[in-house]
Amino acid sequence: MSLKIGIIGLPNVGKSTIFNALTRKKVDISNYPFCTIEPNVGIIEVPDERLTKLAKLVPSAQIMPAVIEIVDVAGLIKGAHQGEGLGNQFLSHLFPMDALMFLIRCFRDKEISSLVDNPQEQLDILKDELLKKDEQLAERAKEEKKDPPPKLSEKTALIVCNIHSGKENSEFQVCQIKIDSKLELELSEMTEDEAKELNISSDLPHLIKAAYATLNLITFYTIKGGKELRAWPIKNGFPAPKAAGIVHTDFEEKFIRAEIVNWQNLLEAGSWQNAKEKGLIKTEGKEYVVKDGDVIEFRI
Repeated sequence: MSLKIGIIGLPNVGKSTIFNALTRKKVDISNYPFCTIEPNVGIIEVPDERLTKLAKLVPSAQIMPAVIEIVDVAGLIKGAHQGEGLGNQFLSHLFPMDALMFLIRCFRDKEISSLVDNPQEQLDILKDELLKKDEQLAERAKEEKKDPPPKLSEKTALIVCNIHSGKENSEFQVCQIKIDSKLELELSEMTEDEAKELNISSDLPHLIKAAYATLNLITFYTIKGGKELRAWPIKNGFPAPKAAGIVHTDFEEKFIRAEIVNWQNLLEAGSWQNAKEKGLIKTEGKEYVVKDGDVIEFRI
């Protein structure tokens, strides 16, 4: 099961452009409000230098990086919690998300149809709509004597500023990552050689890693019979049986023990067998908490 992060923002702030650049999946990015009605869903690979290095140990293996699911939710506007601009429908798409990416446009462009230019006002509207939707649903649950759903306003969030390299950009102090969505989309359509020739590098790896961290994820690895090297995302703090269950649903219940080595120790040893002979592989039980960079063989 992949973890989901939803891109939200006001109409025409660049959500679908960022989505296209991240996933290389073409969706409509026409310049008008509510261009996206149904959420666009894509899978993005998490950049991982460790996986590239480990691949040298199993050169013939299929390499499978960790992935997260990215969802481009339609633009929200003031009054969304009351149904404005199909707001109720759009807000409902956010409940399955494990985290949210607030995309704020930090530049002005006369050619872009915009409802709000001020970055702080954009963020305030988004947060206020999530809060009011929570209050609305809590009141309804109280009347119906039911438990309210998890609060949208309390979901883990990453604040991303969409900037424009050729324009004047607003400074927005709460911004965690800055990204030029238009430039990134152009880069995603270039070959590696074309990008090198223009001396342009992408900031998307930083954005993906920030999204990964926002989801509170770490990575462990498995090497299956020398034929498959795979990176797996797992919540920080999960025990070994939970990790086994991510690899295969039956493994959590059937878990007996795990043989574990740090990725760097394995790399220095040169092979699993060498690592075992050097005493670098430890046998751990059900209480073991998986660490970032663990290479694991599960015993069931």
